[in-house]
Amino acid sequence: MKRLSLLLAGIAAIAATPAAAQTVAITGGRVVIGDGSEPIDGGTVVIRDGRVLAAGANVAVPAGAQVVDARGKWVTPGVVAGFSRIGLVEVDAVDATNDVQAANSPFNAAIDVAPAVNPEATAVQVSRAAGVTRAVVSPGTARSIFGGQGAVIDLAGDMQPITRARLFQYVELGEEGAGDAGGSRASAHVLLRNALREARELSRPAGRPDDVLLTRADATALVEVLAGRQLLLVHVERASDILQVLALRGEFPTLRLVLVGATEGWRVAREIAAARVPVIANALNDLPASFEQLSATQSNVGRMRAAGINVAIGMINDDEARQVRLSTQYAGNLVALTRIPGATGLSWSQAFEAISSAPAEALGLGGEIGSLRPGRRGDVVIWDGDPLELSTGVDAVWIDGVRQSLENRQTRLRDRYRRPQEGALPHSYSPR
Repeated sequence: MKRLSLLLAGIAAIAATPAAAQTVAITGGRVVIGDGSEPIDGGTVVIRDGRVLAAGANVAVPAGAQVVDARGKWVTPGVVAGFSRIGLVEVDAVDATNDVQAANSPFNAAIDVAPAVNPEATAVQVSRAAGVTRAVVSPGTARSIFGGQGAVIDLAGDMQPITRARLFQYVELGEEGAGDAGGSRASAHVLLRNALREARELSRPAGRPDDVLLTRADATALVEVLAGRQLLLVHVERASDILQVLALRGEFPTLRLVLVGATEGWRVAREIAAARVPVIANALNDLPASFEQLSATQSNVGRMRAAGINVAIGMINDDEARQVRLSTQYAGNLVALTRIPGATGLSWSQAFEAISSAPAEALGLGGEIGSLRPGRRGDVVIWDGDPLELSTGVDAVWIDGVRQSLENRQTRLRDRYRRPQEGALPHSYSPR
């Protein structure tokens, strides 16, 4: 009996182990590198040991490689969701399934979102089947302008989703930040500057004074931001708020800023470009949904890009916990804008870059993810057509060189009810 138990435990351990990466050559497809360069017809992508070995035209297929024929199809890097809360929420109204914000916690900046990410969330499987392979996951704010430390995750079908934990600190300014700070933008900016000063004092030999507002854990977390070892992602929409964020470097020159949202970014594009601050923007903010978005236009992304800003597409305030799969649709809309007189959109290659290497570069991970350049992680998607067209589907997905299952709750429901028969329906879930 003991021997049988050990055998069953061994089988279970093997089943729980992620599939091993192998050498794969994807040949004959229309290859998109993801760095803004034009697609390459009849190209080849080779993945070895979980990394991209080579991609482009005239790439040799290594001996012994598994060959995948992609003729008539598109081959791209996996989509990188530039801003999301995927894996943190199942049902918004059910507190037990919502880990976006901690309304009653004594901590804010010290919160690390990584332990809360659920790799088995329904949206993870659905998004993977739509070609999304990595996502920027951010906490939200509740009683403070600081949400905590966000991560980049992969969407692979295993239990180790974290690509990089504690990569950035998330801050709310603008209208929502004003509410978190007691009712005004002025108060929010005072809180932010005071917090950074407290972090600076903590790192000095004399230590912290007695009159402090932050817990030691929160101040310690902000030391990493102040030193430039951790990015500071700041959600702002209004042009004047954006300028106030850029001005932070006057007192704290080592800050590595990333703007999130920036609906009115086009109005101060020259200043953002001069500061060399990347932007993760929502591609569909084209209506004055709030007083801080009065100058909203769908040309925002195109105009900022034309000004020389590294602009990525994110899902801030746009069902960011479930709908990152819409990233390709949003990118396609920006291509369509180029055909509208007076509008400013993106070329096809620029649009795909905005959902692949641009978010990776904004987060300082351009050397790891977001493109098919040699040495990057082997995140590859085969599409049955143009990935920015709504009618296109995903044929295959690799993450870290491992081919992924495209099955998810939606596909199981589709298969269950596609051909209904008289009599008992199949089980909704496999009985075990």
